[in-house]
Amino acid sequence: MSFLDRLFHWFTTSANWTGSSGIPAQFWHSLALSLATVGVALVLGGGLGVVLGHSGRGGLVAVNAANAFRAVPSLALLTLLAIQPAISLKWNGFLAAWIALTALAIPPILTNTYVGMREVDADVRDAARAMGLTGGQVLGRVEAPLALPFVMAGVRTAAIEVVATSTLAAYVGYSDLGTYVISGLDTQNTVLAAAGALLVGVMAALVALGLGIPLRLLTPAALRRDARVTTLQGRAGLA
Repeated sequence: MSFLDRLFHWFTTSANWTGSSGIPAQFWHSLALSLATVGVALVLGGGLGVVLGHSGRGGLVAVNAANAFRAVPSLALLTLLAIQPAISLKWNGFLAAWIALTALAIPPILTNTYVGMREVDADVRDAARAMGLTGGQVLGRVEAPLALPFVMAGVRTAAIEVVATSTLAAYVGYSDLGTYVISGLDTQNTVLAAAGALLVGVMAALVALGLGIPLRLLTPAALRRDARVTTLQGRAGLA
């Protein structure tokens, strides 16, 4: 039996679709971890990006520091957390995985939010203030709506990275789609490892497509048109 035949047989075996270790349960575990991670990263990174972008103070330092932190491998951070029993044993490894993945998700959201806030035209801000809007009203009614497409782009990037990296959660005992990959590698079961990797890829694609819809809807038509023109010009230059 060829590798593809064995992989097809694995996916069509009913036992792999039922129980606490079945595909639906593991899919949900991965999704729950990813949602919790991106949600907190949006509050922390997005909130800090809004404050720094609105004030224009200390933003570059914070953004550069956050991006520099991305150089720390998630596996290394997860390993450091794994040797702390108070963290690694909490909620069957969920806490350790959540901390490591949140550190991964904050930088792109913080960076995009800050850039989105600073990209708001100064004339638009001045016009809003001339109309009598307070600083908070300018933030809520002008800056935040215009920066929202940038924020969503950062959330989309962070979500894809988190889903793709969440397989490492199995190293600290958290049961999700990564369990298939890690177990397959440990037992040299290439079919199991490939099935897990394929499922993670499917989830990442679904997340990318799902978040791409609101990103497109929140992007003004003029910006979408400019992006298409830039893309066409780039292709013409390559031709």
